Amino acid sequence: MEAQCSQLLPAVCTVLADPRCPVSDDTSLEKLLDWFQALTHTGSSLLLLEENPCLTEMVLAVLRQEEPSPNILSFILRLTGILAASETSFQHLQQGEVVFGAFGEAGALGSPLWEDMTIRSGWVTGVYTMLQHYSAFQFLCNSGALDVIFMLQGDRSLFVASGANRLLARLLIFSVQSEPSRLLCAKDCDWPACARMIATRAEDSLKSRSVSRIMHSLKLLTTLFEHSQDPWTEVLWLRMAETVGSLLTEEPVQAGHSLVDLFLSMARSPAFSNPECSLWKLVTLAMRNLSPTQSGPLALGLLKLEACPEAIKKQALNTLLLPMDCVSRAASDSLEFPSLWDQPPRCAAASVEPLLSSRASCISLLCQTLAHLEEIQGLAFSPVDLPHKPLLRSLVTVLQFCVGLAVPVSAVGATLGKTLIGCFRVQRAALGLLAALSQWATLVCDEAIDQVFDILLVYLKSPDTSPTVLKKTFQATLKWFLNTLEPPKSSADFQRHQQFFKDIFAVLQKRMCSPSWEVRDSALEFLMLVMKDLKGRQWFWEALLSSEVPALAESLLDDPESYVRASAVKALGQFSLMVAVDSHDSGNHKEVSAHLLQILTTDTEGFPRRAVIGVFIDWLREGHPDVLAAPEPFVSDVIQAVSRDLDWEVKVSGLELAEAFAAQTFARFGLAECPYTTDCLPSSSTPSHLPELMQIFSRVKLFEFLFRALQDCDRPVALKACRVLLAMKPKICKDSCLEPEKRFEPNERTQPEELPGDASPSALINTIGESCEKFLRDPECLPTVLKSMDLEALERSLDLSSDHLEQSPQSLLQDILSASGNVEENEADCY
Repeated sequence: MEAQCSQLLPAVCTVLADPRCPVSDDTSLEKLLDWFQALTHTGSSLLLLEENPCLTEMVLAVLRQEEPSPNILSFILRLTGILAASETSFQHLQQGEVVFGAFGEAGALGSPLWEDMTIRSGWVTGVYTMLQHYSAFQFLCNSGALDVIFMLQGDRSLFVASGANRLLARLLIFSVQSEPSRLLCAKDCDWPACARMIATRAEDSLKSRSVSRIMHSLKLLTTLFEHSQDPWTEVLWLRMAETVGSLLTEEPVQAGHSLVDLFLSMARSPAFSNPECSLWKLVTLAMRNLSPTQSGPLALGLLKLEACPEAIKKQALNTLLLPMDCVSRAASDSLEFPSLWDQPPRCAAASVEPLLSSRASCISLLCQTLAHLEEIQGLAFSPVDLPHKPLLRSLVTVLQFCVGLAVPVSAVGATLGKTLIGCFRVQRAALGLLAALSQWATLVCDEAIDQVFDILLVYLKSPDTSPTVLKKTFQATLKWFLNTLEPPKSSADFQRHQQFFKDIFAVLQKRMCSPSWEVRDSALEFLMLVMKDLKGRQWFWEALLSSEVPALAESLLDDPESYVRASAVKALGQFSLMVAVDSHDSGNHKEVSAHLLQILTTDTEGFPRRAVIGVFIDWLREGHPDVLAAPEPFVSDVIQAVSRDLDWEVKVSGLELAEAFAAQTFARFGLAECPYTTDCLPSSSTPSHLPELMQIFSRVKLFEFLFRALQDCDRPVALKACRVLLAMKPKICKDSCLEPEKRFEPNERTQPEELPGDASPSALINTIGESCEKFLRDPECLPTVLKSMDLEALERSLDLSSDHLEQSPQSLLQDILSASGNVEENEADCY
């Protein structure tokens, strides 16, 4: 502990123990606990107690109060747990009756404040933290704490109940590990006493008819299997398996979601990886007997396990596909396509169809199923072979039901037609899955692809499509189109692509004129992405140039909504770049550059200005003809506009532009690769490029911009400027070393070594500011100025969070004292 904190700690302990000085800021207490936790992790907690007896005195003082503040008492309980987490400090505290006073019957357990959830939570957390050694385990077993923890399992506070479950699981693990020589078997008499008591209570609860008690035991077992994967857990499971299995035979199944959590926690444990383990038999039974809304999460979890037996994975996939199969069979053309299941079990379909007949359960089940199927598409490994064509067809059927195009052939289908029409929740989920299935584009037939594009066009053209659904449709359209372009196909497919995009451009023209700004924004975003992805395809650009889309996009630069203006900037910037590069003639595109520069200097909203500078960065990096023709005036105009901007994000992006320009300029002079070195030796074989570099940077006023940004009040701006200068410094200084007569010899005042490594940014910037002024007076002394700057120290200082001083332990202690009125006002931190 730092000396300043040691001096402040006694006064802080006095304040916390004084009931007349209540601490109303819970955040300060949480930070204080974090600090003590860090101290005990990095040093001896016994030494901490011996060097700071005020801690023990504070704990005892609060525990002896008749009516302590609930917040303070909870804090004391958790602090005691932290301090007693090592065996030596536990024994030290036990001698002073601190542990018994905190966690025994004489403490919070017997206090009227026990009814306060804060106290119960502090007690559970403190005990859990303390339970790191055998002495603490013995104390809990001998003090009657087990009964209290069992009672807290059913606490009305879910946070307390969850903590009690974790605590019981840790006690069970400790009990077994405390007597490792005892051979564990399923017989109750062979278990250690504490483990036997916990296991017996859990088993009794599972056999009870109380749903709450069953759930408590299932959650306990789930927590146990998550925290321990030792072989002995299999012995415990052998004892519980039959009782757990009996729960699955009840009608309806009790605590289904808790059973799912238990099975998944066990499936992830190596102790149950054997395919012959009884777990997998119960999993199979669970997927048959649980409701579809409960079996779906179980099936998803099993499919995400690479080590899951193949037969179980196949059953899990069938469980996920069943609702989709039922939807597909409810449509008129279902006989034309293969089913997801060749012969789905009648009992399985019977469990799903009632849910599809109710609006609330139908929407919930389909959204869950669609989300689960989308999630398994992103797995690094293929869980099982998916039925590509039937699943894609069933998904199209869902989307058709949502817009009234599906023709029902059953009572379930008729209900689906009424339930799903216009349901944007199902539409969004279905389109998300459709986008994910675009990776199958090369595996399905042309007929299936045509069906996909047909339904996408329906959604793109429909005036009833909501803005959020339209955005999803654009995303799915782009993914499917890009995935059908490769590998090259027949001329018929090529013509189909051209026709599809003619339809798309008609949709874009309509959507860009929509009264909804979200729709206009989505259309522009799609246009920008498709131009970027289809660059180089002549047929696309010819179709685009022959449409009204570019003109409409340009008109939206003046849209009243700033988000739309920003998207228009990005789209027009991409259009200008690609068309100009393809035609090698900037022509009228100079007007675009001027228009964007005007937006950068005049738009009152930040989003369009940020978009403009982003476009300019792309132009510089990718070689826009306007920029290649005159890079220096272009960069100069942009950074002059950026330097006057009040938006820190615009300025940071302006610095990225300056960084890119500097890198390109260095590359022209063969300085693209220059390892950082502080001492360079002159080379007689290479002429110095410094004068030419300085002329270019001077015309652009690059370093004036960088030095102003270095002293900016916004920390991200100063940090970015510092890093740009750090990247340039070795190249400039290396080149300057080629002229020995101009070599800089730092004087005593500017020695970097004299600057402390932990100096504040303001102190470093003040020192650097003098160097900046020197450069502005004499630009030729740039190498001298750069060598005098301790940019490395400044970067370290700026890279710290802006509140690192306020979050220091010393500042925290001062704040607590300040809140109690025990320090002078000017000693407190100001936020």
